[in-house]
Amino acid sequence: MNGASAIARILQQEGVESLSCFPANPIIEAAANLGIRPIICRQERAGVNIADGYSRANFGNRFGVFAMQYGPGAENAYGGVAQAFADSVPILLLPTGYERPRSSTHPNFSASENYAGITKWSARVTDAHQIPELMRRAITHLRTGRGGPVLLEIPKDIATEEIQGTMPDYQVVQPVRSAGDPHDIAKIADALLGAKQPIIHAGQGILWAQATKELIELAELLTIPVMTTLTGKSGFPEDHPLALGTGSSTTTKAVNHFLNRSDVVFGIGCSFSLTTFGVTIPQGVGNTRRPKVIIHSTNDALDINKDYAADLAVIGDAKLVLRQLIQEIRHRGGVVPSKHALEVINEIKTVKNSWIKAWMPKLTSRETPLNPYRVIWDVINSIDRHNTIVTHDSGSPRDQTVPFFEALVPGSYIGWGKSTQLGYGLGLAIGAKLANPHKSVINIMGDTAFGMAGIDMETAARCKLPIITVLLNNSVMGGYRNRMPTATAEFGASRLTGDYTKIAEGLGAYSERVTIPEEIIPALRRAEAIAASGQPALLEFVTCEELEQSKFE
Repeated sequence: MNGASAIARILQQEGVESLSCFPANPIIEAAANLGIRPIICRQERAGVNIADGYSRANFGNRFGVFAMQYGPGAENAYGGVAQAFADSVPILLLPTGYERPRSSTHPNFSASENYAGITKWSARVTDAHQIPELMRRAITHLRTGRGGPVLLEIPKDIATEEIQGTMPDYQVVQPVRSAGDPHDIAKIADALLGAKQPIIHAGQGILWAQATKELIELAELLTIPVMTTLTGKSGFPEDHPLALGTGSSTTTKAVNHFLNRSDVVFGIGCSFSLTTFGVTIPQGVGNTRRPKVIIHSTNDALDINKDYAADLAVIGDAKLVLRQLIQEIRHRGGVVPSKHALEVINEIKTVKNSWIKAWMPKLTSRETPLNPYRVIWDVINSIDRHNTIVTHDSGSPRDQTVPFFEALVPGSYIGWGKSTQLGYGLGLAIGAKLANPHKSVINIMGDTAFGMAGIDMETAARCKLPIITVLLNNSVMGGYRNRMPTATAEFGASRLTGDYTKIAEGLGAYSERVTIPEEIIPALRRAEAIAASGQPALLEFVTCEELEQSKFE
């Protein structure tokens, strides 16, 4: 047995069924010999994206793995890992490395050293007998605490040489979770029970902890409106009477309204990071100078007091902390009068209705070129939202989709955004389909993003991972015109061209171009039928450049 075979056996023990990868890496063949399916991508960043989507769609219960070549393979994968690190996604990275005698020779690239800043843990095998121990450490980091990529670099000579002597046994790693300090829980319960206008700010920790049931129970117990972060979207059903929607670079009027007037903000499973792709928490209560009370519950102490000073905080798994709070509040007999509860629910409904009414002219527009809001509105209201996973690319597709798509069940939406690399959504969709073959998976992207990553439509076709890509083609690099006005006016710098229908067809996907509103839903139905037969589909919608967004001061 060589080093690659030893790693493949451990992957098998850990329940790994597929390996996102790009050759050459001897782990690919070793894993295939054990029945682990290789998903060969066309570019390393996309391979990381596939592993990322796989982990997200499984809430980390099964983690994505990406194996790549030393040198250029490890170098090319860097961007995808940086995105996963920003969003705290657990991925196991298995690059080979240069042979041990050459590992420190300039300019040979050391993955374990260069990835240290964008991984939760990074190490290099120096002796084959270390493999079980180092794999145990790597997977412990994947399954414990805050998520994030981990990397184990295997020098090529260790991967291919026969191992002498007896290899240590490997024991499957069990996840470890911890509840909050009861003293902290009691203080948080006091604050929530004493709040006049509280709001829950729910992050992706709800999804990773699979705590939606507990979140609903707490919200209903105290009639607290709930907003989610971009990565936490789908952690709370957005058709629930207490749902406000998602706070991102664009947001709903309900999020803005209730967050502004809140006196207590309870952040659960979130980092409370100041980011362009999240809402900023106003300092005062409404128009007063009275400060809001900030409560922060997270599984990573590094986030406490990072960007917002927390009045109260607790470290723990979101599911366990919520259950503790529910029990504490019930023990105290905490009850919200039914009249007040009805007032809160009716106010949410009123704010939502007025906001969506103002947007209906764009959401139902009959103009041509198509308005992207009409395309998105028709798509999201025509799918089975209980059995479909939706993601998007960065820029306009994200900003136009997030406020209006109501995610109903956990994992029905994959949000990402503390780093926003164009083209990321395609790989995420492929990974989500790999994790959930019986669900429909839709990726909404722009023509700029397709130019970055579209070649991996061939990966979806070849590997029979039939995703549906909704491509909004406005022939411009949306959002950049105001940042380079002279370059655009004098040289057409923001203009793009391309027939993406032909490109997708050439890559093995079903494709069609849609130019009139009446064909949006029929085209989607055709794409769904094609995807059900096992072939990916791309629908190219010719749209206008739409600049209006759902934003609030």
